[in-house]
Amino acid sequence: MRSLIVEDDFTSRLLLQTFLARYGDCHVAVNGKEAVEAFRIAKDTGRDYNLICMDIMMPEMDGQTAVRQIRALEEGEGTMSSSGVKIVMVTALDDVKNVVESFKALCDAYLFKPVDTAKLLGELKTLGLVSG
Repeated sequence: MRSLIVEDDFTSRLLLQTFLARYGDCHVAVNGKEAVEAFRIAKDTGRDYNLICMDIMMPEMDGQTAVRQIRALEEGEGTMSSSGVKIVMVTALDDVKNVVESFKALCDAYLFKPVDTAKLLGELKTLGLVSG
């Protein structure tokens, strides 16, 4: 599994990176702008990401905007979001408005910080990214 962690907070980034590295390659972006560029490069080189863990509140470009741009890139290639990269929003924002906006942007799951790795593992299993 190839993962991209998009997170501006060092501690959250480190937690996710340590956890996801067990399952394969794990890259990091510190904002939505970097995430879209990393996604584009991965696509162009044939090394697509299977999973993106996306924070919402970040400098330069927020996570919801980045998700919309990533989904637009997929759509431009003829890939529907249901068969594209799996995107899990990982954020401290637990209000209904942000949850709804994230799913409108076509994320696949939504987890609250601090990240419970057991819940994240459950989502990875549900999304078919890991077995067991």
